Amino acid sequence: MQTLTSLSDIPNDLGSTAVTIGKFDCIHLGHQALFTEVVDAAANQNLVPTVVTFDRHPDHLLRPERAKLPILGPGQKADLISGFGLSMMLQLEFNKALADLSPEQFVKQILVDGLKAKLVLVGEGFRFGNQGSGNFELLKTLGRQHGFEASEVKRVQVDGEIVSTTLVRELLDTGNVKLVNKMLGRVHEVIGMVEHGLKIGRKIGFPTANIARDAEGYLPLDGVYAGWLVADGIRYPAAHSVGINETFQAVPRLVESHVLDETELDLYDKVVSLEFVDFVRPAAKFDGVEALVRQINLDLDVVRNQLGL
Repeated sequence: MQTLTSLSDIPNDLGSTAVTIGKFDCIHLGHQALFTEVVDAAANQNLVPTVVTFDRHPDHLLRPERAKLPILGPGQKADLISGFGLSMMLQLEFNKALADLSPEQFVKQILVDGLKAKLVLVGEGFRFGNQGSGNFELLKTLGRQHGFEASEVKRVQVDGEIVSTTLVRELLDTGNVKLVNKMLGRVHEVIGMVEHGLKIGRKIGFPTANIARDAEGYLPLDGVYAGWLVADGIRYPAAHSVGINETFQAVPRLVESHVLDETELDLYDKVVSLEFVDFVRPAAKFDGVEALVRQINLDLDVVRNQLGL
C-alpha cells in the first residue's frame, strides 16, 4: 500500500479511484466492512482502492479539552489498513486549513481534483467539511454534480450493540477487553519497546517486561489482564498489569507483563506486542510483599484458565 501525506504527493498518472473516508481510530468491524467493500467495488470497476484518513482526531485541533488518546498508534493504524488490499492511503494533516474547508471544497479539492474519485463509500452517520456540516445526502448531491457515485455502508452490530470507536473506548476504560476483541475482530494490543524498570518483580520472583511509555495502543482500565506477549515472532502466555504500582512506589502509569513460566527471558530493548485477552481484576494496593505475592499467584491461576492453559 502506498502511503501519501499530501495532495501534492498524488501521482499525476493516478487512475480513477474508489475511496472511503474516515478517522478510523481503531479499525473495528465497521471500518473493516468499509475497506472490504471499497476493495471489492474497485476490483469490479477497475478503480484504485483508496482510503482517506487523518493524522489525528479533529478534536485535537477543534476541541482540545475533549481530545482523547488514540486507540491505535500511527504504525498500528497503517499496518492494519494495509492488510485489507487497499492500494493507497492518503493520510492528511488535520490542520486549520483542512478544518475550514466547506463540504463542497472538501469534495472538489480532495475527492475530485485530487483523487479522481468515481466511487465514494462512507459509513452510516458520516459527516464532512467545516464543523461537520456535510452529510451523506449532500455527498450524494455533490457526487451527481462531479461524476462520482456515493454509497453508504450500514453500521455493524455485535451482541446487539452498534460497533463504534466511542463504544470501544468506553469498554477499554472499563476493562472489558473480551467484548472489545469481538468488536475489533482481533485482539487489542499495545506495542512498544521493553525498557529497564525498578526490577521489583524480579526481586519477588515474578520478572516483568516494562513497556516504554511511548508505546502504541490504548491502555485499558488499570488492572491485571490475561494475554500474550509476542517477541521475535514467538507468542508467550502472559499476565499484563496496567497501573501505577502503588504497593512499592507510585510511578507514572505504565504497562508491564509477566511471561508465565519464564524467568530468564531477555527482552530488553526489543519491540514487543502485548495482546489483551481477558480481564482478571482491577488494580489494588497491598499491605506488603507477602500479600502481593499471594495475589499474584491467584492471578496467574486465573490467567492460565482464561488462556486455556
